[in-house]
Amino acid sequence: MVKALWRFTFAAVVIRMVSGFDDVRPGSLIYEAGDFVVMPGLVDTHVHINEPGRTEWEGFATATRSAAAGGITTLIEMPLNSIPATTGVAAFQTKLAAAEGQLSVDTGFWGGVVPGNTQELRGLWNAGCFGFKCFLIDSGVKEFASVNETDLRAALPVLAKIGAPLLAHAELPEPIEEAAKRRAASASRKSYQTWLDSRPRAAENDAIELLLRLGNEFGARTHIVHLSSTDALPQIRRAKAIGQALSVETCPHYLISLARKSPTARLSQMCAAHSRTRKS
Repeated sequence: MVKALWRFTFAAVVIRMVSGFDDVRPGSLIYEAGDFVVMPGLVDTHVHINEPGRTEWEGFATATRSAAAGGITTLIEMPLNSIPATTGVAAFQTKLAAAEGQLSVDTGFWGGVVPGNTQELRGLWNAGCFGFKCFLIDSGVKEFASVNETDLRAALPVLAKIGAPLLAHAELPEPIEEAAKRRAASASRKSYQTWLDSRPRAAENDAIELLLRLGNEFGARTHIVHLSSTDALPQIRRAKAIGQALSVETCPHYLISLARKSPTARLSQMCAAHSRTRKS
């Protein structure tokens, strides 16, 4: 199925060539870029917008205007921060209504996989969602519950049948709960090192192992979001080598290795999964 972007953009301009003035064909429309960079628009497939329901965090108007200002001309929006979350067709229609007239760039939408919404997945796909996001750990918002292996076994056959990808925040709660038990009573909650220690590599490694195993079992397309643990790379390579339908993304701050270069990093630089040191 071909997915449609919701387009509320201004009149489209097609760049046919970038050249010197002597090469321009007569009658062509010319824009003089001056010192600006002429390049294709960027596509950001992992964007959290919070409208409707939490627009004060950031809504469609400011998010898409900011994207356009930064050279991003297409974005795909995540399902969890709005109220209602995009886990059913009715909720998706509510989100589309909220976006109407506010988009400054082409915008697409991910749906969500949460416990008990398997019957909504095909409808969301047919309504235009590009795929489905899930969390294997608490998402941080009550409207978007995390899933376990039982939930994934219910959803993946449907996703495989319709050809939709599953995007996963790959951290399991058990290693994090064990890390919390080991945390010293004297550990400062204001220390970045305490945050590093709270989310061990095993949480991400074990979650990816589960996703690869189930993806292979059901023949489902799987995408791991914001990979931070290099320990997971061998199993990812093995899955790719056997032809599994798998893709993985990472983030600039993981490649820069903030934690390694700045062990006293501030809590304002927290993220999950976190930027890791060589040991954490």
